[in-house]
Amino acid sequence: MSTPLTTVSPAAPAKAPGRGAPRLRTTRGRTVGKPRRSVLLTVLASLVVLYTVVPLVWLVINATKTQAGLADSSGMWFADDFALWDNIRDTFTYHDGVFGRWLLNTLLYVVLGAGGATFLAVLGGYALAKFDFPGKRGVFATVIGAVAVPGTALAVPTFLMFSEMGLTDTPWAVIIPSLVSPFGLYLMWVFATEAIPTELLEAARIDGAGETRTFFTVALPLLAPGIVTVLLFTTVATWNNYFLPLIMLKDPDWYPLTLGLSAWNSQAETVGGEVIFNLVITGSLLTILPLIVAFLLLQRYWQSGLAAGSVKE
Repeated sequence: MSTPLTTVSPAAPAKAPGRGAPRLRTTRGRTVGKPRRSVLLTVLASLVVLYTVVPLVWLVINATKTQAGLADSSGMWFADDFALWDNIRDTFTYHDGVFGRWLLNTLLYVVLGAGGATFLAVLGGYALAKFDFPGKRGVFATVIGAVAVPGTALAVPTFLMFSEMGLTDTPWAVIIPSLVSPFGLYLMWVFATEAIPTELLEAARIDGAGETRTFFTVALPLLAPGIVTVLLFTTVATWNNYFLPLIMLKDPDWYPLTLGLSAWNSQAETVGGEVIFNLVITGSLLTILPLIVAFLLLQRYWQSGLAAGSVKE
């Protein structure tokens, strides 16, 4: 028998790359995700850092000098004598320890004024964000207008009003105006609108929770980053408040730190006044330390509040 022949076809020749077969694109250039460097932005950032850090460095250096050392040495370098601890002791003991009294006054104004302003801003912002009522647009326009009005423009009318009520030269003349924070109210309004889902509030109401319980158990924990942000803003504004206590207070025993240090600084301009620039500088350094500590302790909550709502799932 004849065996059938099997014909084997030769293999087709491979196509040369580049003629007909598609080629994969290779990524060249900079790596994906690597930020591009900008000389201009680097220079601008460096200038901002210098503008922020140089005054602080100057304050720390000169707080270590005596009154004579301030005049005999460079402002950006230490003197031969290191007098920081002596300056701190003299600051708290000068004039029967009035600096400690001013520090307690400032803490009082911050706790009652800034704390009360934050609480009212949280309540108002939550109500404006999650409730509908007649006149809501009018309230919105009023808040925006109040944000645009500088506090110095309201200082004289506020003084006249408090003078008629007999509250000038008392702590209430500083605390009560500090309770009003239009910017804090607007910030909490915007934050509550995005941070609190309406469905979550409706679920709590269906489960039988009242409005007060819903606010404190459901809404308030979600508002924590916004609360910390508003608290920092109001605390800094109240701590650094100068013009309002200047026109409201005459008794040095009720001065805040800003007004008290200004009074110490003005002693050099009066006839027979004692020059204590070293205590003014040391007191200024002690004044900013609580704010630095507050920002360092609360920055985690503050940064999470700034990033809230930036990523949509």
